[in-house]
Amino acid sequence: MKKNNQINRAEMCAEFFGSMFLVMAAISPMILFVSVLECPIGVAVIADAVAVAFVLCALIEIFGSTSGAHFNPIVTMIMTLEKKVSVTKAALYVLVQIFGGLAGTALTHLMFFNEVSGIFTVSNSVRSDYIYLAEIIGSFILVLAILMLVKNNSNKISIIVGLLVGGQLLATSSTMFANPQVTIARMFTDSAAGIRPIDGLVFIAMQIIGALLAYAVYKFMFCKGDQDEKINN
Repeated sequence: MKKNNQINRAEMCAEFFGSMFLVMAAISPMILFVSVLECPIGVAVIADAVAVAFVLCALIEIFGSTSGAHFNPIVTMIMTLEKKVSVTKAALYVLVQIFGGLAGTALTHLMFFNEVSGIFTVSNSVRSDYIYLAEIIGSFILVLAILMLVKNNSNKISIIVGLLVGGQLLATSSTMFANPQVTIARMFTDSAAGIRPIDGLVFIAMQIIGALLAYAVYKFMFCKGDQDEKINN
């Protein structure tokens, strides 16, 4: 029993710290490059993509063998549907992911305290209309990629997911949040990385839709009928 408790603690800590550092990677470059270095917003977005790609790759390598390195409630949701994670564990994962993300926002603001309004500030950054579609697209490709990589037992998941997220950050109109806990964390920053809460809630809905669409496509691609036909042939 004691051993199981230790494993659970390790998993929860991995999801908490992974989510925290992921959010720091998403917010910090937007403060550093815009407010401190006074670079154009385009340069800051490129820097943000590079930072997120590199940090996410490292975090998956660090925590992957401990918790699966979800750091993302929609990934946890899909892994639950795949019966790779229990419902109870999934609920705990999502909870610590959200708190980890909020801790990431707070620590980022503490690092750049002279450049922000406070530890937590509700964002008024508008992200609406056609940008919502980008969150469906970004979440779809992220979840489908993860499902395919896991199915193929890839040993390059960290590199591929890191590159995919960094690339899609530059290739989507929403700069690809594709992560409800990151979206919640970014509701509480007044930096250029922020999103106002009403848009953030829509983003989360779009992310869930994108993830479920990806899961539906994945199940269609590898449905039982196709597998049986392959065996018979």
